[in-house]
Amino acid sequence: MDRVDGSRLSSSELKRRGIAAIEEALRRGPVQLMKRNRTAAVVLSERQYQLLCQRAALAPPPEVSALEWLISCPTAAEGRTKEEIDAALEEERDW
Repeated sequence: MDRVDGSRLSSSELKRRGIAAIEEALRRGPVQLMKRNRTAAVVLSERQYQLLCQRAALAPPPEVSALEWLISCPTAAEGRTKEEIDAALEEERDW
């Protein structure tokens, strides 16, 4: 699978440089930890992890159809303001 953003770290580089290598690579996005030229793990920053958890919490359960899920979503009057939505989108794009 191709990476979208971030970096790749080999196991040898990780052994040599330790956590400093991960911290440096995290500035560019998620970090793929490579072992024998295959992704063994992916490291996320705390912020990236929290965004992922928030998105997962919003995902509809598998037994709900897309239409049922859309109908159950709050309307604009019940939901967020335009400013809140714009701020959330800006935060999501700031990887």
